[in-house]
Amino acid sequence: MNAYDVILSPVLSEKAVSAIQSGKYSFYVHPQANRVQIREAVETAFKVDVVKVNLVTVKGKIKSLGRFSGRSPERKKAIVTLKPGQRIEQLEGLS
Repeated sequence: MNAYDVILSPVLSEKAVSAIQSGKYSFYVHPQANRVQIREAVETAFKVDVVKVNLVTVKGKIKSLGRFSGRSPERKKAIVTLKPGQRIEQLEGLS
């Protein structure tokens, strides 16, 4: 798995965008990716130094339409803390 297969997309929630001020960036990542792969992927893709990686499995929500119900897929979210003073330029316009 290369760096661009591990990171799927940035998280654009209000909480994730406000955490950018403190140097924490959130990404949806591949479900089988581990901390070491995520660290290497972020460092390779954005040319920054990663201090810490926290992982969260986001459970899928139950959606219903009339008598039919389904479930949205589960996703894995990584909260990446960067070295103080470093920023990811591509995601700076979000805050």
